[in-house]
Amino acid sequence: MTVQLTIPRPDDWHLHLRDGAMLRAVLPETARDFARAIIMPNLVPPVVTGDQASAYRDRILAALPDGTTFEPLMTLYLTEDTDPADVAAAHASGLVKAVKLYPAGATTNSASGVSDFNKVRPVLEKMAEIGLPLCTHGEVTDSDIDIFDREAVFIDQVLDPIRKATPGLRVVMEHITTKDAAAYVTSQDSDLGATITTHHLIINRNHMLVGGIRPHYYCLPVAKREEHRLALRAAATSGDKRFFLGTDSAPHTDPNKLNTCGCAGCFTAPNTMPLLAHVFDENDALEKLAGFASENGPAFYRLPVNTDTMTLAKQDTAVSFPDKIDTPDGPVTVFDPGFDVFWKVT
Repeated sequence: MTVQLTIPRPDDWHLHLRDGAMLRAVLPETARDFARAIIMPNLVPPVVTGDQASAYRDRILAALPDGTTFEPLMTLYLTEDTDPADVAAAHASGLVKAVKLYPAGATTNSASGVSDFNKVRPVLEKMAEIGLPLCTHGEVTDSDIDIFDREAVFIDQVLDPIRKATPGLRVVMEHITTKDAAAYVTSQDSDLGATITTHHLIINRNHMLVGGIRPHYYCLPVAKREEHRLALRAAATSGDKRFFLGTDSAPHTDPNKLNTCGCAGCFTAPNTMPLLAHVFDENDALEKLAGFASENGPAFYRLPVNTDTMTLAKQDTAVSFPDKIDTPDGPVTVFDPGFDVFWKVT
């Protein structure tokens, strides 16, 4: 017997689309299911100014398939030279919905990020004044800090001091991966929110490392122990409005994933919503999926919930997803959850 669930059309509050041929190949995978997405600015060169964000938005809209309704929500890449006045003007125009903080060297295309947080204090103070959210890649990059501990250390050494020094700053902890991060969010006020990815609800570090290295499960922040995955599931399915979906869907071609220094990222855009339905169903929390995927994110970003809807159906036979998406640059492998999924978008 088929079971159906209808929710407001979801949004993705953390998405990588890249540019050029890759953008044109992967954008339809997001636009098919999602009404809006927060677009990451870590291109080469990064999207630093309002003019650059406007030009990138134009390229995204030009790449949309005919008849597709999708709104890219643009962000600026925070550097130590970012101009607070340019940030404020880009926000006032309605173009820019957030500013992204990458600690320098933390992840893909983050070399232009921040090393000295004192140098960005004027930007953060302006953002607090105008209500513009700061999206954080929450990891320190010190070589003496173990990669599995870098999120927890970031909270203690960077995030909490920034928030205490900048009252009123609205912050999104993106792609949280630990029970420490989930607990920090629930201990704070409504100026703090957090996104959780699809893949971090499904895999732990054993999936990536046991029985052979699986490069398509390698992402940053890296997947952690099982206790952390379960804490993320509990947070996502709790109904707490401070947690919402940000896929961090990050396309890389297979040659760039399958080499001696493979890129970090999981490409989940094509199958996120069926996978989330599976997770929420497994946790007996289907009634909470609309909040996580469709309602909590708009509430934090002070945007309306989408008026159109999506229907997901659970069927008796397993659903097939494409193994790869072909692009002119090479194939991009779609995230494989490692189990049968019986949910699909109808």
